Amino acid sequence: MNYRFQNLLGAPYRGGNAVVTQNTQLISPVGNRVSVTDLNKHHTVTLPVETSSNICRIAASPDGTFLVAVDEKNRCLFINLLRQVVLHRMSFKDKVSTLKFSPNGKFIAVGMGKLIQIWRSPGFRRAEFAFELVRTFANSDDKVVSLEWSLDSDYLLVGSKDLAARLFCIRKLKGVLNKPFLLLGHRDSVVGCFFGVDKVTNKVNRAFTIARDGYIFSWGYSPKDIKMDDHSEPLSPDTPERADEVMVENGGGVGTDIKKRKEYDGKDRDSEAEGEDDEEYLHRGKWVLLRKDGFNQGSAKVTACDYHQGLDMVVVGFSNGVFGIYQMPDFICIHLLSVSREKLTTAVFNERGNWLTFGCAKLGQLLVWEWRSESYILKQQGHYFDVNCVTYSPDSQFLATGADDNKVKVWNVTSGSCFITFTEHTNAVTALHFMADNHSLLSASLDGTVRAWDFKRYKNYKTYTTPTPRQFVSLTADPSGDVVCAGTLDSFEIFVWSKKTGQIKDILSGHEAPVHGLMFSPLTQILASSSWDNTVRLWDVFSSKGTVETFQHNHDVLTVAFRPDGKQLASSTLDGQIHFWDTIEGVLMYTIEGRRDIAGGRVMTDRRSSANSSSGKCFTTLCYSADGGYILAAGTSRYICMYDISDQVLLRRFEISRNLSLDGILDFLNSKNMTEAGPMDLIDDDNSDEEGGIDKQSRGNLGYDLPGSRPNRGRPIIRTKSLSISLTGRSFAAATTEGVLIFSIDESFIFDPTDLDIDVTPETVEAAIKEEEVSRALTLSMRLNEDSLIKKCIFAVAPADIKAVAISVRQKYLERLMEALVDLLENCPHLEFILHWCQEICKAHGSSIQRNYRNLLPALRSMQKAITRAHQDLADMCSSNEYTLRYLCSVPNNH
Repeated sequence: MNYRFQNLLGAPYRGGNAVVTQNTQLISPVGNRVSVTDLNKHHTVTLPVETSSNICRIAASPDGTFLVAVDEKNRCLFINLLRQVVLHRMSFKDKVSTLKFSPNGKFIAVGMGKLIQIWRSPGFRRAEFAFELVRTFANSDDKVVSLEWSLDSDYLLVGSKDLAARLFCIRKLKGVLNKPFLLLGHRDSVVGCFFGVDKVTNKVNRAFTIARDGYIFSWGYSPKDIKMDDHSEPLSPDTPERADEVMVENGGGVGTDIKKRKEYDGKDRDSEAEGEDDEEYLHRGKWVLLRKDGFNQGSAKVTACDYHQGLDMVVVGFSNGVFGIYQMPDFICIHLLSVSREKLTTAVFNERGNWLTFGCAKLGQLLVWEWRSESYILKQQGHYFDVNCVTYSPDSQFLATGADDNKVKVWNVTSGSCFITFTEHTNAVTALHFMADNHSLLSASLDGTVRAWDFKRYKNYKTYTTPTPRQFVSLTADPSGDVVCAGTLDSFEIFVWSKKTGQIKDILSGHEAPVHGLMFSPLTQILASSSWDNTVRLWDVFSSKGTVETFQHNHDVLTVAFRPDGKQLASSTLDGQIHFWDTIEGVLMYTIEGRRDIAGGRVMTDRRSSANSSSGKCFTTLCYSADGGYILAAGTSRYICMYDISDQVLLRRFEISRNLSLDGILDFLNSKNMTEAGPMDLIDDDNSDEEGGIDKQSRGNLGYDLPGSRPNRGRPIIRTKSLSISLTGRSFAAATTEGVLIFSIDESFIFDPTDLDIDVTPETVEAAIKEEEVSRALTLSMRLNEDSLIKKCIFAVAPADIKAVAISVRQKYLERLMEALVDLLENCPHLEFILHWCQEICKAHGSSIQRNYRNLLPALRSMQKAITRAHQDLADMCSSNEYTLRYLCSVPNNH
């Protein structure tokens, strides 16, 4: 199967800054990947590109075509958003704190340490090194934290930690010193700086700077000539001694350059006037502090801010989870609300200014709020801790996840958004199971309960408990939905409840260790359980016979899985082997040695190399394919292994992540990072509480680590805790440290012909269609196995001839024809025509489909899923138009 990465669920936002493009696409960093959400369609997709570590800053071009992403290792990717491909790569020499495209899209301003670098945007230009450094400004005395372009892309307003904001001219003007204007008076880092424009002339006439301590400074621009006596006018009562540095261009000292400025005023002003009116406009005036206003949030710090020029409004997010919207320049508070208990790490307007995007990195929360109507456009939050379990719904449209944060979330696979969150559990959720009715979900938890959830009513309608509290780690239900079974961690028992009454029907005893694997046979009433006592046991739950069969192993059994037909059972052991058992004969069929296949990277605290370490070299989760021909296996490693069962060979290894911010990625560690105190990455030497450091509020009000707490837990270890494959076989999900990864069959064109000979060509197919030999044309197109030709032949058949053509299709081409029909059902407007095709195929080949159901099962389930979705869409449309249709039918014909 040609699977490829499709999407990342469970974590809509992890840190850094979010960006909203002009076509209402919300772009947010998720670890070392980038998530793009269409706010109009409510559809989320994760780009299939990865950086080497967690992304810290992103910037999108004004037209939304390009994206620049910079990670913690200072490595930069230049991405084409439309094609979802990387165009260029480069590395910066220092950590990037901020970056932004110019309004004309030609330049990229990068704040890197104390430097401001202006790079020419590569665009679609092909070059060996596409990035071109235009200018570098080294005037800041401390780290640059914010920047803003003017509308004409000629000026840059920069805020830094040295308590000052600077106005830079990007162009090099003859006879003019390029030292920046200084805007002083702040008492903390300048986390935001913005230009205000005159709505009549569309020229810069104001500026706003926001300090981290909760104050906003409004600056006014006076377009009059600078004279000698201007330097004596103070800026404000707070800084009278440095007012001359604030109002003039030469921030490093005024007196040394007065002569040169007079010479330029007398000689070069007329020659430079043409084409440089804006430069003359900004350089011949002075900036004056108009007012200084406070946000009055106590000890809370400003952590995110943005300004909308069209509405003249400022949005500010604070470290206590509060945000405020203010109308400038009068500083009128429009809204002041709290959306979280943790600090807001991003706040940004959309292009029209009616939507606000807020992000909280610690909670993985992403909100889009319309401030006029005070309603949510988007509200997504991922799991706070690792995802423990994942499972597909029977129709493959939904995905349920359970995590250590005690929550159960249900995701729409198509849109990539979470639409239900259940929070009734009081401890970690360890197992999930969808019922066959597609509307019920079971969850097991360490809190000693198994809960049943209803999707339609959005509630917990049944809770299964035990006489004495137990911790459940495995869960299943029989195919008919009559009984619910759960395995325990502490008592080593299996509890069996009646689903309807909630009463305990039986308690299965016999295991001598925790029961971590539990599954019913899909076609029989046999229950399989695996335990750390080296056994897999088969139980007949309904006849109360107890243990029917016991499969003995040499090591602890970690998990168990049934083949879809129930005739084979797979179990994984602690020594890295996968055993396949015949459930009817009770004999061992195959054994796969997977220690070398799953062997992953080296953890920082490992004393041995990855080749010599035995830890983690085992499979903790197994999942059969829809047809039972191959099996997926994963564990504490960065790999997911796919095996062919009949040949016991490794088909493919899926690498779930290349994020160096996670532990266990590299096979060989750099000895330079090892110190006497341990690995360098585990030493917490950041004593600041700003963004990028540890927030004091997350460590207690005193600002230091509380007794008994672990201030540095190290980096998360890469692993896969659960696997689930859709019943259609076209996608599978993996619950990993990065989140829930979705892999689907690659839909791109692959030339894979069958029964090819010299006469089977696209020209032959076209000729057969012209000669109205549609049956022969369809056969030739399926032999060529080219998707566009197959669909063209399907539409070439007249509705009256569909039955005859369907009968003529050979059995070995049925699966390929069904796949083409499913694709047309999902993307084609001719619904009745395609449904007619599906009906005639099922009528003509019903007996052969029944004989070969195992091979055709994925295609049949895909067809069922597509027809069900089309039926739901039509039902919703008809119900919404019911009264309109009644009215139209009741209107007399003469009207």
